[in-house]
Amino acid sequence: MNPKKADKLATIIIYIMSFFVVIILGAFILYILGKGISMLKPSFLFGAPKTTSAGGGIGPQLFNSFYMLLVSLIITVPVGVGAGIYLAEYAKEGPIVRFIRLSLETMSSLPSIVIGMFGMLVFVNMAGWGYSVLAGALSVSILNIPSMTRISENAIKVASLRVKEASLGLGASKWQTIAKLTLPTAMGEILTGIILASGRIFGEAAAFLYTAGLSSGNLNFNEISLAGKTSAFSLFKPAETLAVHIWKLNSEGVVPDAAAIANGTAAVLMLAVLLFNLLARLLGNRLLRSYSGK
Repeated sequence: MNPKKADKLATIIIYIMSFFVVIILGAFILYILGKGISMLKPSFLFGAPKTTSAGGGIGPQLFNSFYMLLVSLIITVPVGVGAGIYLAEYAKEGPIVRFIRLSLETMSSLPSIVIGMFGMLVFVNMAGWGYSVLAGALSVSILNIPSMTRISENAIKVASLRVKEASLGLGASKWQTIAKLTLPTAMGEILTGIILASGRIFGEAAAFLYTAGLSSGNLNFNEISLAGKTSAFSLFKPAETLAVHIWKLNSEGVVPDAAAIANGTAAVLMLAVLLFNLLARLLGNRLLRSYSGK
C-alpha cells in the first residue's frame, strides 16, 4: 500500500476510535445524570439520610467523601512524590531498586477488597482505631501510592533531562535543582497522577467498606477536633462515603425510595469527580504558567 494512503487510513481509524470513546463516555455521563438529575435539590445534597421513610439526603456522605479525599491526598501525595524523587534522582540501579519497582507494580495491581481486608485487620482491629476516616485513608493510600510513585518518577526523569545539567552547570545544588526546577517542570504530569488518585478515592467502595464503615458519623461543626469522636473533622469517626452509600442502598434497600436516592448519589458522585478534575486542571495550569513565567 502507498505510504500516504496507509497514513491517511491510520489517521481515519484513530479518529474513529477516539470519536467512539468520546461517544461512549458522553452517553454514560448523560445516562447517569438523566437518571439522577431530578434528585439534585438542596434538601438532598445537604440533608441527612432517613432509614425508614422516603426523602432522605446525602449531606453526611458528601462531606465524608471530600474529607476522606483530603486526608488521603495528604498521605498519598508527599509519600508518592518523595518516593518518585528518590527513585529518579538518588537511587542507584541495582537489585534493591529493582525489588522496590517490582513491589510497587505488585501493590498497584492488588484488588481493592484485599487492601480493605488488610486495612480492617491492621488499622481497624490491631491498631484499635475501629471504623474510621484514618483507617480508610491509610488503606486507600496503599492503593494509590504505587501509581503516584511511578508517575512522579517518570515525570521527574523527563523533566530532569531538560533542566538538570543546565542548573547544575550554573552552580545550583542537587536539591535546589529538584525543588526549584525539576518539580515545577514536572508539575503537569504529577497533577495528572493526583487526579487519577483522587478519582480512585472518590469511587472506591470495597476498601472503605471494611475500614471506614457503613455509618456516616456525626457532623458536629461546632467542635474542631481531629481526635474526638463527636467532631465532624475527627479522624477516628466512621465515615460512610458516597460510593459506599450507593452500595448500601442497592444491597439493603431499606428506605422506600432507595433506587432514586442511589441514582441521585451516583449523579452527585460523577459531578463531584468532574468538578474536582476541572478545578485541579485549572489550578495546575495556573501553577505551571507561574513557574514557567508565562
